[in-house]
Amino acid sequence: QVQLVESGGGLAQPGGSLNLSCAASGSTFTVNVMGWFRQAPGKGREMVATMKYNKPVNYTDSVKGRFTISRGNAEHTVWLQMNGLRHEDTDVYYCNAKTRAGEIIIDEYWGQGTQVTVSS
Repeated sequence: QVQLVESGGGLAQPGGSLNLSCAASGSTFTVNVMGWFRQAPGKGREMVATMKYNKPVNYTDSVKGRFTISRGNAEHTVWLQMNGLRHEDTDVYYCNAKTRAGEIIIDEYWGQGTQVTVSS
């Protein structure tokens, strides 16, 4: 069992910053991909940033140059540093972890989500 706990969401002004954190616990030894998704009402979940261990990170185009995903000293802890926030970034952000072998996703886990609101 893997549990994901997000924190760091909240209210920011346009151009401001927030730092999201995701801590994974439980049987995390098989997890090899972690990342962040976001979802607006009535829309599917959009990949924001993902990190494969020992691989380059992957960002969706709309956040390149503004958001940075990083891995902490803990084996399965990731952050999403969000700078230059825009109104369009307002969404619920979800931490995601996967156990993947080639194209096959063996296991996938989701956090409960943390609200990010950008407003003046």
